[in-house]
Amino acid sequence: MEAKARRGSLLLYLRQHWQLYVIFLGPALVITLLFKYVPMGGILIAFQNFNPIKGIVGSQWVGGYHFRRFLSSPDFMRYLVNTLKLSVYGLLWGFPFPIILAIFLNQIKSKGIKKKVQTILYMPNFVSVIVLCGMVRILLSVTGPVNGLFHSSINFMTIPEFFRPIYIISGIWQGAGWSSIMYTAALSNASKDLREAARLDGANIWQQLRVVDWPAIKDMVVIQFILSAGGIMSVGFEKAYALQTDMNMKSSEIIATYVYKKGLLDGDYSFSTAVGLFNTVINLILLIAVNKIVARMNDGNGI
Repeated sequence: MEAKARRGSLLLYLRQHWQLYVIFLGPALVITLLFKYVPMGGILIAFQNFNPIKGIVGSQWVGGYHFRRFLSSPDFMRYLVNTLKLSVYGLLWGFPFPIILAIFLNQIKSKGIKKKVQTILYMPNFVSVIVLCGMVRILLSVTGPVNGLFHSSINFMTIPEFFRPIYIISGIWQGAGWSSIMYTAALSNASKDLREAARLDGANIWQQLRVVDWPAIKDMVVIQFILSAGGIMSVGFEKAYALQTDMNMKSSEIIATYVYKKGLLDGDYSFSTAVGLFNTVINLILLIAVNKIVARMNDGNGI
Protein backbone atom coordinates (compact mmCIF):
# COMPACT_ATOMS: atom_id res chain seq x y z
CA MET A 1 0.00 0.00 0.00
CA GLU A 2 2.77 2.41 0.94
CA ALA A 3 4.62 1.67 -2.31
CA LYS A 4 1.45 2.35 -4.36
CA ALA A 5 0.86 5.59 -2.46
CA ARG A 6 4.42 6.76 -3.13
CA ARG A 7 4.13 5.85 -6.81
CA GLY A 8 0.84 7.73 -7.05
CA SER A 9 2.26 10.84 -5.39
CA LEU A 10 5.28 10.74 -7.71
CA LEU A 11 3.08 10.51 -10.81
CA LEU A 12 0.95 13.36 -9.51
CA TYR A 13 4.06 15.48 -8.94
CA LEU A 14 5.31 14.73 -12.47
CA ARG A 15 1.96 15.70 -13.99
CA GLN A 16 1.91 18.94 -12.05
CA HIS A 17 5.49 19.95 -12.88
CA TRP A 18 6.05 18.34 -16.30
CA GLN A 19 7.19 21.69 -17.73
CA LEU A 20 10.35 21.61 -15.56
CA TYR A 21 11.32 18.19 -16.89
CA VAL A 22 10.73 19.28 -20.48
CA ILE A 23 12.90 22.39 -20.00
CA PHE A 24 15.80 20.61 -18.30
CA LEU A 25 15.70 17.14 -19.89
CA GLY A 26 14.31 18.06 -23.32
CA PRO A 27 17.50 19.59 -24.82
CA ALA A 28 19.67 16.76 -23.48
CA LEU A 29 17.34 14.12 -24.95
CA VAL A 30 17.19 15.90 -28.33
CA ILE A 31 20.99 16.21 -28.51
CA THR A 32 21.43 12.56 -27.51
CA LEU A 33 18.95 11.42 -30.16
CA LEU A 34 20.50 13.59 -32.89
CA PHE A 35 24.15 12.79 -32.22
CA LYS A 36 23.99 9.28 -30.73
CA TYR A 37 21.03 7.41 -32.17
CA VAL A 38 20.25 9.00 -35.55
CA PRO A 39 23.83 8.39 -36.84
CA MET A 40 23.36 4.67 -36.11
CA GLY A 41 21.45 4.52 -39.37
CA GLY A 42 24.82 4.95 -41.04
CA ILE A 43 25.75 1.33 -40.32
CA LEU A 44 23.68 0.44 -43.41
CA ILE A 45 26.68 1.64 -45.39
CA ALA A 46 28.54 -1.47 -44.23
CA PHE A 47 26.12 -3.59 -46.28
CA GLN A 48 26.27 -1.44 -49.42
CA ASN A 49 28.68 -0.21 -52.06
CA PHE A 50 28.10 3.29 -50.79
CA ASN A 51 28.08 6.09 -53.33
CA PRO A 52 28.06 9.60 -51.79
CA ILE A 53 26.18 10.96 -54.81
CA LYS A 54 23.40 8.33 -54.70
CA GLY A 55 23.25 8.30 -50.90
CA ILE A 56 22.24 5.45 -48.61
CA VAL A 57 18.88 4.91 -50.34
CA GLY A 58 20.30 4.72 -53.87
CA SER A 59 23.50 2.77 -53.21
CA GLN A 60 23.84 -0.88 -54.25
CA TRP A 61 23.12 -3.48 -51.53
CA VAL A 62 25.90 -6.10 -51.24
CA GLY A 63 25.08 -7.76 -47.90
CA GLY A 64 28.06 -9.17 -46.02
CA TYR A 65 30.55 -8.74 -48.87
CA HIS A 66 32.72 -6.17 -47.03
CA PHE A 67 32.81 -8.32 -43.89
CA ARG A 68 33.99 -11.34 -45.91
CA ARG A 69 36.51 -9.11 -47.66
CA PHE A 70 37.96 -7.97 -44.34
CA LEU A 71 37.99 -11.43 -42.72
CA SER A 72 39.69 -12.96 -45.77
CA SER A 73 42.28 -10.17 -45.98
CA PRO A 74 45.87 -11.42 -45.53
CA ASP A 75 46.49 -8.65 -42.98
CA PHE A 76 43.33 -9.32 -40.93
CA MET A 77 45.06 -11.43 -38.27
CA ARG A 78 47.91 -8.93 -37.93
CA TYR A 79 45.54 -6.02 -37.29
CA LEU A 80 43.45 -8.09 -34.88
CA VAL A 81 46.47 -9.41 -32.94
CA ASN A 82 48.07 -5.95 -32.76
CA THR A 83 44.82 -4.49 -31.42
CA LEU A 84 44.33 -7.26 -28.87
CA LYS A 85 47.94 -7.17 -27.68
CA LEU A 86 47.89 -3.41 -27.22
CA SER A 87 44.57 -3.55 -25.35
CA VAL A 88 45.25 -6.62 -23.20
CA TYR A 89 48.76 -5.54 -22.20
CA GLY A 90 47.44 -2.04 -21.50
CA LEU A 91 44.68 -3.49 -19.31
CA LEU A 92 46.97 -5.86 -17.41
CA TRP A 93 49.65 -3.25 -16.75
CA GLY A 94 47.55 -0.11 -16.59
CA PHE A 95 44.48 -1.21 -14.62
CA PRO A 96 46.19 -1.82 -11.22
CA PHE A 97 48.10 1.50 -11.19
CA PRO A 98 45.15 3.80 -10.29
CA ILE A 99 44.18 1.41 -7.48
CA ILE A 100 47.72 1.38 -6.09
CA LEU A 101 47.94 5.17 -6.35
CA ALA A 102 44.64 5.61 -4.53
CA ILE A 103 45.78 3.30 -1.71
CA PHE A 104 49.06 5.19 -1.36
CA LEU A 105 47.25 8.54 -1.36
CA ASN A 106 44.91 7.25 1.32
CA GLN A 107 47.92 6.56 3.56
CA ILE A 108 49.05 10.22 3.46
CA LYS A 109 47.83 11.86 6.65
CA SER A 110 48.77 15.48 5.90
CA LYS A 111 45.98 17.09 3.84
CA GLY A 112 48.34 19.72 2.45
CA ILE A 113 50.85 17.19 1.13
CA LYS A 114 48.05 14.98 -0.14
CA LYS A 115 46.51 17.80 -2.20
CA LYS A 116 49.88 18.70 -3.73
CA VAL A 117 50.58 15.09 -4.66
CA GLN A 118 47.08 14.75 -6.17
CA THR A 119 47.57 17.91 -8.24
CA ILE A 120 50.85 16.56 -9.65
CA LEU A 121 49.24 13.20 -10.44
CA TYR A 122 46.14 14.72 -12.08
CA MET A 123 47.98 17.24 -14.29
CA PRO A 124 49.09 14.82 -17.08
CA ASN A 125 45.45 14.02 -17.81
CA PHE A 126 44.98 17.55 -19.15
CA VAL A 127 47.83 17.20 -21.63
CA SER A 128 46.51 16.70 -25.17
CA VAL A 129 47.17 13.28 -26.68
CA ILE A 130 48.94 14.91 -29.64
CA VAL A 131 51.08 17.02 -27.31
CA LEU A 132 51.90 13.88 -25.31
CA CYS A 133 52.95 12.05 -28.47
CA GLY A 134 55.12 15.01 -29.44
CA MET A 135 56.79 14.90 -26.02
CA VAL A 136 57.38 11.15 -26.38
CA ARG A 137 58.93 11.61 -29.82
CA ILE A 138 61.27 14.32 -28.52
CA LEU A 139 62.26 12.33 -25.42
CA LEU A 140 62.97 9.18 -27.42
CA SER A 141 64.57 10.74 -30.47
CA VAL A 142 68.18 9.91 -31.39
CA THR A 143 69.34 13.23 -29.91
CA GLY A 144 66.76 13.19 -27.08
CA PRO A 145 67.28 13.07 -23.30
CA VAL A 146 66.82 9.28 -23.02
CA ASN A 147 69.61 8.53 -25.47
CA GLY A 148 71.70 11.27 -23.89
CA LEU A 149 71.25 9.69 -20.45
CA PHE A 150 72.41 6.27 -21.61
CA HIS A 151 74.97 7.59 -24.13
CA SER A 152 73.26 5.70 -26.94
CA SER A 153 71.79 6.55 -30.34
CA ILE A 154 68.72 4.30 -30.60
CA ASN A 155 65.79 5.54 -32.65
CA PHE A 156 63.05 4.02 -30.47
CA MET A 157 60.21 5.16 -32.72
CA THR A 158 61.45 3.05 -35.64
CA ILE A 159 61.69 -0.25 -33.71
CA PRO A 160 58.38 -2.24 -33.72
CA GLU A 161 59.20 -4.01 -30.44
CA PHE A 162 59.31 -0.68 -28.59
CA PHE A 163 55.93 0.61 -29.81
CA ARG A 164 53.74 -1.23 -27.28
CA PRO A 165 55.85 -0.40 -24.19
CA ILE A 166 55.99 3.26 -25.28
CA TYR A 167 52.22 3.36 -25.86
CA ILE A 168 51.35 1.64 -22.57
CA ILE A 169 53.85 3.45 -20.31
CA SER A 170 52.92 6.88 -21.67
CA GLY A 171 49.24 5.97 -21.19
CA ILE A 172 49.82 4.99 -17.57
CA TRP A 173 51.70 8.24 -16.93
CA GLN A 174 48.89 10.28 -18.44
CA GLY A 175 45.81 8.54 -17.08
CA ALA A 176 46.66 6.68 -13.87
CA GLY A 177 46.40 9.73 -11.59
CA TRP A 178 43.07 10.87 -12.98
CA SER A 179 41.63 7.34 -12.91
CA SER A 180 42.55 7.03 -9.22
CA ILE A 181 39.96 9.69 -8.28
CA MET A 182 37.12 7.17 -8.12
CA TYR A 183 39.08 4.80 -5.91
CA THR A 184 40.26 7.65 -3.68
CA ALA A 185 36.63 8.73 -3.20
CA ALA A 186 35.60 5.14 -2.43
CA LEU A 187 38.43 4.76 0.10
CA SER A 188 37.32 7.94 1.88
CA ASN A 189 34.10 6.06 2.78
CA ALA A 190 35.98 3.18 4.39
CA SER A 191 34.91 2.65 8.00
CA LYS A 192 37.20 4.62 10.33
CA ASP A 193 35.89 2.64 13.31
CA LEU A 194 36.83 -0.62 11.61
CA ARG A 195 40.30 0.72 10.82
CA GLU A 196 40.81 1.82 14.41
CA ALA A 197 39.62 -1.57 15.67
CA ALA A 198 42.03 -3.31 13.29
CA ARG A 199 44.91 -1.21 14.61
CA LEU A 200 43.99 -1.97 18.21
CA ASP A 201 43.96 -5.69 17.34
CA GLY A 202 47.52 -5.33 16.02
CA ALA A 203 46.73 -5.53 12.29
CA ASN A 204 49.64 -4.47 10.09
CA ILE A 205 49.29 -2.29 6.98
CA TRP A 206 48.63 -5.24 4.63
CA GLN A 207 45.98 -6.70 6.90
CA GLN A 208 44.29 -3.30 7.11
CA LEU A 209 44.30 -3.09 3.32
CA ARG A 210 42.68 -6.51 3.05
CA VAL A 211 40.06 -6.03 5.79
CA VAL A 212 39.26 -2.30 5.60
CA ASP A 213 40.35 -0.76 2.28
CA TRP A 214 39.66 -3.58 -0.20
CA PRO A 215 35.98 -4.04 0.77
CA ALA A 216 35.48 -0.28 0.30
CA ILE A 217 36.71 -0.30 -3.32
CA LYS A 218 35.87 -3.86 -4.37
CA ASP A 219 32.61 -3.01 -6.18
CA MET A 220 34.22 -0.05 -7.94
CA VAL A 221 37.13 -2.23 -9.08
CA VAL A 222 34.75 -4.87 -10.45
CA ILE A 223 32.68 -2.32 -12.41
CA GLN A 224 35.73 -0.56 -13.84
CA PHE A 225 37.33 -3.87 -14.81
CA ILE A 226 34.20 -5.02 -16.65
CA LEU A 227 33.95 -1.71 -18.54
CA SER A 228 37.67 -1.75 -19.37
CA ALA A 229 37.56 -5.36 -20.55
CA GLY A 230 34.42 -4.65 -22.58
CA GLY A 231 36.25 -1.88 -24.44
CA ILE A 232 39.30 -4.02 -25.12
CA MET A 233 39.01 -3.52 -28.90
CA SER A 234 38.54 0.25 -28.57
CA VAL A 235 42.17 1.29 -28.73
CA GLY A 236 42.58 5.05 -29.04
CA PHE A 237 43.10 5.89 -32.71
CA GLU A 238 44.72 9.31 -32.20
CA LYS A 239 47.59 8.12 -30.04
CA ALA A 240 48.36 5.01 -32.10
CA TYR A 241 48.34 7.06 -35.30
CA ALA A 242 50.46 9.86 -33.81
CA LEU A 243 53.11 7.38 -32.60
CA GLN A 244 53.06 5.41 -35.84
CA THR A 245 55.98 5.51 -38.27
CA ASP A 246 56.72 3.63 -41.48
CA MET A 247 59.28 1.53 -39.59
CA ASN A 248 57.06 0.40 -36.69
CA MET A 249 53.95 -0.44 -38.73
CA LYS A 250 54.44 -4.12 -37.93
CA SER A 251 53.27 -3.43 -34.35
CA SER A 252 51.47 -0.09 -34.61
CA GLU A 253 48.93 -0.81 -37.36
CA ILE A 254 45.69 -1.62 -35.51
CA ILE A 255 42.05 -1.84 -36.58
CA ALA A 256 41.33 1.80 -35.64
CA THR A 257 44.17 3.22 -37.77
CA TYR A 258 43.26 0.82 -40.60
CA VAL A 259 39.65 2.07 -40.57
CA TYR A 260 40.85 5.68 -40.71
CA LYS A 261 43.13 5.02 -43.69
CA LYS A 262 40.57 3.00 -45.63
CA GLY A 263 37.67 5.34 -44.89
CA LEU A 264 39.08 8.85 -45.01
CA LEU A 265 42.29 8.48 -47.00
CA ASP A 266 41.17 5.86 -49.55
CA GLY A 267 37.49 6.84 -49.57
CA ASP A 268 36.32 3.23 -49.11
CA TYR A 269 33.46 4.20 -46.80
CA SER A 270 31.52 0.92 -46.93
CA PHE A 271 34.54 -1.23 -46.14
CA SER A 272 35.73 0.99 -43.27
CA THR A 273 32.19 1.06 -41.81
CA ALA A 274 32.05 -2.75 -41.97
CA VAL A 275 35.39 -3.02 -40.15
CA GLY A 276 34.24 -0.52 -37.51
CA LEU A 277 30.97 -2.43 -37.03
CA PHE A 278 32.89 -5.69 -36.67
CA ASN A 279 35.02 -4.01 -33.99
CA THR A 280 31.92 -2.77 -32.14
CA VAL A 281 30.22 -6.19 -32.18
CA ILE A 282 33.35 -7.84 -30.74
CA ASN A 283 33.40 -5.20 -27.98
CA LEU A 284 29.75 -5.88 -27.13
CA ILE A 285 30.34 -9.64 -26.97
CA LEU A 286 33.39 -9.14 -24.74
CA LEU A 287 31.46 -6.81 -22.42
CA ILE A 288 28.62 -9.33 -21.94
CA ALA A 289 31.04 -12.27 -21.54
CA VAL A 290 33.29 -10.53 -19.01
CA ASN A 291 30.28 -9.29 -17.05
CA LYS A 292 28.92 -12.84 -16.76
CA ILE A 293 32.31 -14.29 -15.79
CA VAL A 294 32.93 -11.64 -13.13
CA ALA A 295 29.36 -12.03 -11.81
CA ARG A 296 29.97 -15.76 -11.28
CA MET A 297 33.24 -15.06 -9.49
CA ASN A 298 31.76 -12.23 -7.40
CA ASP A 299 28.69 -13.84 -5.83
CA GLY A 300 26.45 -12.84 -8.74
CA ASN A 301 27.42 -9.15 -8.65
CA GLY A 302 28.21 -7.71 -12.08
CA ILE A 303 27.05 -4.54 -13.74
